[in-house]
Formats: sequence, C-alpha cells, structure tokens
Amino acid sequence: MKPRHSPLAFGVVLGLFVPFAPAMCAPAVAAPEGQVTFAATVTLAPTWFDPAETPGVITPFLTLYALHDALVKPMPGNPWAPSLAESWTASNDGLTYEFVLRKGVRFHNGEPVTPEDVKFSFERYKGSGATTLKSRVAAVEIVDAQRVRFRMKQPWPDKTSSSSRSDGVRL
Repeated sequence: MKPRHSPLAFGVVLGLFVPFAPAMCAPAVAAPEGQVTFAATVTLAPTWFDPAETPGVITPFLTLYALHDALVKPMPGNPWAPSLAESWTASNDGLTYEFVLRKGVRFHNGEPVTPEDVKFSFERYKGSGATTLKSRVAAVEIVDAQRVRFRMKQPWPDKTSSSSRSDGVRL
C-alpha cells in the first residue's frame, strides 16, 4: 500500500516553516544590544554574593557572573577573554602569569580597582577551590599601579582558566 500525503498536512507543514525560513537562513549581522535579564527559581544563599566563599556547585555562578568580574572570563569563541585584565602574559616556563588591569575600572563605590584589590581577593578566597589554588601559587606580587603577577610553585596550565572563575581572583 502506497502512503498517502494529504495536501492539508503539506500545507500545515509549509505554513509553519515558511515564516521562519528567512530567520533560519539569514546570517547574524547585528551586535547584541540592550539588557540581559535572567531568572532563576532558587533561593539565594548569602554566600552566593561573596566570591571568597563560593561553594563547589554551578548555581552560585549565576549570581557571581552578574555581580562580579574576573581578570579574564570565558566568552563564545574565547575561553580567556579580557575582563578586568586588558592583557596578560605567561612565562615560557609556566611559572609566572602577569595581568595588566584595565584603566578606569571602578568598584560600585567609585574607588578604582587596583592590583592590591586583586591580591586581597586572592588571599581572602576560602571557597571550594581554595586549597588547590593556593597550594599551587607561590606568591602574588604587585608590579606597579596596573599590573599584578602570580608566581606558581610549578607550571600549571590551568591557571588562566581559574582566573576566569571565582577562584580567588573575582572582584
């Protein structure tokens, strides 16, 4: 028996597809504009507002990413996009990472973000990754008014990805 296709069924499918065809085929050309609003149906815990006390689960990061900035942050197509740091370098031996802070960045109270703030945030971090992170960092050094240097005890390729999370360097 040969399957029969109803003209009505074809018309319904065509009617549902055709209005969306231009949007599905057209390349995205405009840059994002406006405001992003997200909602989460969870009860917020006070520790979710403080990057120094972040528990080891994903949910608090909704709050952290909305309220705090890191030295670098993951973005589409760039896992280490500039954020508070406009640039950074890593030594060939993997023992030193130096971050240059963006000029003009300020806290909500108007005070400038400084390398001292980065060092303070790292030192006060006591969240779920603190033991691992602090066991690998030999020192955090203030180089000048715009630069902070992390000296590692041994090479750690994951250092820059930890700078994009709340592991002690989120302000």
